Amino acid sequence: MAFTKTKGASFQKETDKMDFYLRSLSLHTVRNNYRTEADNAVKANLAYPDYLLRLVEQEVLSKIDRSINRKIQIAGFPQLKRIEEFDFSYQPQLDEKLIRELASLHFLNEKKNVIFLGPPGVGKTHLAIALGVKAAQARKRVAFYSAEQITALLAANDLSGLLGKFIDTLSRLDLLIIDELGYIELSKKTASLFFRLIAKCYEKSSVIITSNKPFEEWGGIFQDDVVAAAILDRLLHHSYPFFIQGKSFRMKNLMQN
Repeated sequence: MAFTKTKGASFQKETDKMDFYLRSLSLHTVRNNYRTEADNAVKANLAYPDYLLRLVEQEVLSKIDRSINRKIQIAGFPQLKRIEEFDFSYQPQLDEKLIRELASLHFLNEKKNVIFLGPPGVGKTHLAIALGVKAAQARKRVAFYSAEQITALLAANDLSGLLGKFIDTLSRLDLLIIDELGYIELSKKTASLFFRLIAKCYEKSSVIITSNKPFEEWGGIFQDDVVAAAILDRLLHHSYPFFIQGKSFRMKNLMQN
């Protein structure tokens, strides 16, 4: 049976009732589109099931988009970066194939970590954010912190007696990103709190870390070679480490301006 548009004096009343029900069910996309789709259905001589299927598909896609946008917002990225925007030709030593494989997010299912090391400006943060955005688009739970932010939060939660709860929350993420580790030296107390976080995440969730310091200098970051070794042991056990030694993108952009 072909779709036909409702006619008659009760049409406005039925429309008002429909709007009320759709608002009550939070079917906002259906509410916005069903009149237009009804006109389209009449013109295309669509059957009722085809009309209804189109409306439901639009609602589902809209909810997915809103969910993804919300997850990106919650993640706390300082800016949005994409793998597709990264200029691999400027960093020819970087394994482009492996980076693109990581963008498929299999490493999250395997609870593996990704570590980007290199001097400032080589794209470490760009890649970390880009993988995080991919994860958020896949509706994964993601959080982005600078090393300064996460260590300050660890210390604050320790003082308030909420450290265990805070670390548990972070360990339940699909992906925790910690950016710019090494730009500030940590106290021994804060280093021990950072170790507790990494130990809790070990084999439970994936961690991405960017750092300007090679691994052999991490003892200086944490003011303790033993703590640094324990952190590295857990991070590197299941991991993809990248050592980026190319030129600075910032200098490239400066030269082009």
